[in-house]
Amino acid sequence: MKRPRSKSPLRLTRDAEKLIALSTGIAASSSRSEDQFWEGEILALVRKLVGSGNDATLDAALEHLLQSNTNAYDALAEMTETGAESLQLERDGTLHEVLLLAIPLVAWTKYALPSGPITAGQVAAIVPHLHGHVLARAARFALSPFLYSIDQLPREFSAVHKLAEKLGNAAIDGQAPRFDFSRLPDTAPMLADVRFLIGAVAAPRGQPLFRWQELEEKTTRTECLERWVAQARPNLSKLLPGCAFESLIPDAFFVACRESDRRVRPYTVRAGVAFLEHTLKAPASNLRAFVAGVGVERIDEYRIGFSVRGDDEVVHGIVWPLFGREDDESDPAPLAEIEAVLAECKVGEVVKHPGLFQPEFCEDCGAPLFADADTDMVHPELPEEADSTAARYH
Repeated sequence: MKRPRSKSPLRLTRDAEKLIALSTGIAASSSRSEDQFWEGEILALVRKLVGSGNDATLDAALEHLLQSNTNAYDALAEMTETGAESLQLERDGTLHEVLLLAIPLVAWTKYALPSGPITAGQVAAIVPHLHGHVLARAARFALSPFLYSIDQLPREFSAVHKLAEKLGNAAIDGQAPRFDFSRLPDTAPMLADVRFLIGAVAAPRGQPLFRWQELEEKTTRTECLERWVAQARPNLSKLLPGCAFESLIPDAFFVACRESDRRVRPYTVRAGVAFLEHTLKAPASNLRAFVAGVGVERIDEYRIGFSVRGDDEVVHGIVWPLFGREDDESDPAPLAEIEAVLAECKVGEVVKHPGLFQPEFCEDCGAPLFADADTDMVHPELPEEADSTAARYH
């Protein structure tokens, strides 16, 4: 999940200044021994802050380093995620390592993507496949009984940590976790999106959490993923009726969320083109796509606006976000990947607007604006004669 940048500098507290100094130290480190010292200091402070709900200090330190020292920023971001998604819990004199896992399901459909509570029977059908193909033999696991959309996942580091602690305790104690899901936000209607199962894995300190860590097993992450997909898919499909979906490997919370953000992008384009074909009663060859790089100082995302060939009105738009150090020097380059997906969808014409466009949004509804044929940023509008039944799924 890409964390939004602050619009104004956040005040640096003493702890924020200490985090900046420690992160600058690890960025300049010349040995693994020195790295371990800095990492221990950063992790201890991060865990104190997330445990007390002090996200503002973490955000201020990250924002400062993002502007001043990208290597130190990367180091602090990694350690902050580690401190949020993992912890140690003690039971009967044994210290357990706990890690929050996300199980992403990248899905697309002509209908509304489901989310919400899942039954105890569905949980009981899925968890054995995790133990059989993903988790280490001695590991314990607890699954939250809910299918989450991205809007329903915890956003703050402290909230992620709180969820990891609750599920970690349930895993160690062998109990079903209890939640009040009534306050979770509604899910935005999307044609393609990611759904998540969230759980926590726990094992005595020093023992493996995952099957591929057990050297005697001689198995790899790829083999575990293949077995997970083959065996768990029939049960996972019951959570996503009427949907096509891809199962990603269950992994650490933040890594899994980032990977799913990347993997959903082509699905979003394919679903958007299919939506327009159905709504406008026109083949993809009659569509034209305008691709524009959008950002403040560099391209942070590409916005793809669609029109019908022969008509310059933008009728639909899709955002293709960039993550980390992605740019046109990457392999594959984002723009080349977008072109490949549009070609696969048989879109009739693709117009690539040069330059950097500012990230403009609709003043009324907050939706992103898209560049049209004249490079003006406009709000997509379906024609009045479009199929209203299909339009409601947008």
